[in-house]
Amino acid sequence: MDNTAEETFIVIMLKDKETGFLDKELGCYALDDKYGLIYNTYAAEEDGKLYVYMKLTCGRDVEDWEYDAIFDYYDPERVAPEVISVCEEDGDYNPVWVVKFEFTDSIELMEEKMKKLLELHKKELDSVYETIADKKDEYCEE
Repeated sequence: MDNTAEETFIVIMLKDKETGFLDKELGCYALDDKYGLIYNTYAAEEDGKLYVYMKLTCGRDVEDWEYDAIFDYYDPERVAPEVISVCEEDGDYNPVWVVKFEFTDSIELMEEKMKKLLELHKKELDSVYETIADKKDEYCEE
């Protein structure tokens, strides 16, 4: 039996402040994102420092009633200790959270950070799914 996880490679590009275009590759990182939790990621310079913005999602299409329920029960404080900020982003088909953390040139440190974030996010999502499993009637209007 093969227990090796299939790796996903995440490329972090620097987003140009003026144009909004991604114009410079900062690094390529091997992660296990078998659940498809990373929506996208990029870096931006602010006050002379580089920050990574990683958009985390659910890894699957959610039903209409689940969208609000997931946001209601997801606790951003579960990932907050690992990042500078975490906020909900409305307007996407599925729930999305934007986490911001400082960029480092160390591939190992960046991979560790992103792996930890994915682990915490997945754990919180699993908890949310368990909590909302019997709440469909509360979110559906008849």
